[in-house]
Amino acid sequence: MTTSTPTATEALTRSVRLRLAAAHAPISRAQVAHALVSEGAAPTLGVRGVLAAAEAVFADISGAGVLEPLFASSGVTDVLVNGPDEVWVDRGTGLQRVDVDLGCDADVRRLAVRLAAAAGRRLDEAAPCVDVRLPNGVRMHAVLPPISTSTHLSFRVPSRRPFRFTEFVESRTIDPRLAPYLQALVANRISFLVSGATGSGKTTLLGCLLGLVHPRERVVLVEDVPEIQTIHRHVVRLQARPANAEGAGAVSVRQLVREALRMRPDRIVIGEVRGTECIDLLAALNVGHDGCAGTLHANSPEDVPARLEALAMVGGMRRAAVHSHIAAGLRAVIHIVRDAAGVRTVSAIGIVQRRRDGLVTVVPAVGVAGTQFWRGRGVGVLENWLGAHVAVS
Repeated sequence: MTTSTPTATEALTRSVRLRLAAAHAPISRAQVAHALVSEGAAPTLGVRGVLAAAEAVFADISGAGVLEPLFASSGVTDVLVNGPDEVWVDRGTGLQRVDVDLGCDADVRRLAVRLAAAAGRRLDEAAPCVDVRLPNGVRMHAVLPPISTSTHLSFRVPSRRPFRFTEFVESRTIDPRLAPYLQALVANRISFLVSGATGSGKTTLLGCLLGLVHPRERVVLVEDVPEIQTIHRHVVRLQARPANAEGAGAVSVRQLVREALRMRPDRIVIGEVRGTECIDLLAALNVGHDGCAGTLHANSPEDVPARLEALAMVGGMRRAAVHSHIAAGLRAVIHIVRDAAGVRTVSAIGIVQRRRDGLVTVVPAVGVAGTQFWRGRGVGVLENWLGAHVAVS
């Protein structure tokens, strides 16, 4: 197509943005095209050029601009912006730098502020960081100076669809030898947490496992930012809400867990346990809600009790009480890892046991290391729980 010079294009974009903002009109591609024509773009670009320019300007005004094609690219899970000319993409095989030009530092900052505003959040010197879900479903975390050297954006791109359990087995994310144990954990309503490092695939795995829940069961899903996708049909979604600019209206994950208990759930699922809501999750596990689940950031299954202890004690729960609740309610930990090449693998299943001193530990039961399938000290207890659902070999 015929294009104008970068300077002219930028001028058109600024002019169109001001025109639409002044009119307080809903932004659509048609309105952008009309505004471009009104600004005299037609003689320079032609009809086809105006339509193409309208698409680009629309993305710049209402979306993430030149980043939008990256969000739409197959396999992209993360897009990271460290500066106007430093953009990294993860397509599931590790981070790769891409050739994208966002202009200057001020342009990156304006992009961050605009996207935050589109999600109803404030981003400025007084509130220099934000975590939001954009209208297209992409999760954005943004940080501004002075708490960083420049504007940094981290985008988590959701998968286009939920994954089925069979797909994870076929791709070897789940080793076929581990598959019967995972299926049996869900079928037997064993309460579990999915643990792993940042970006390991905890949320995707949890959504996959929820797809194994019996269709008649009602799952109440509590999340800070909606991320979990599952093929399970009876899912009630509750989403936390931050305070508005006046500091009012906040609804915490912890509050939503309490609300979930009143909604006749068969299972309560917390997308990510990262605060004092773990107290309420532990309480739910101890009042007859078997099969509850969630994800937790931990570098190994053995680290999970210490992580839960730290989170609960911040909420005022005594150490002994924390471990009593864990021992009584949580029964298994499923760990997922991501290697240097970006390949994700379910590496282990551990069982929760209480020691003689009253503290809780996670005992390795089964897992894979490379091509080797191993059985740990907890395998007997695990297979006893699962009974006929899993073949003992």
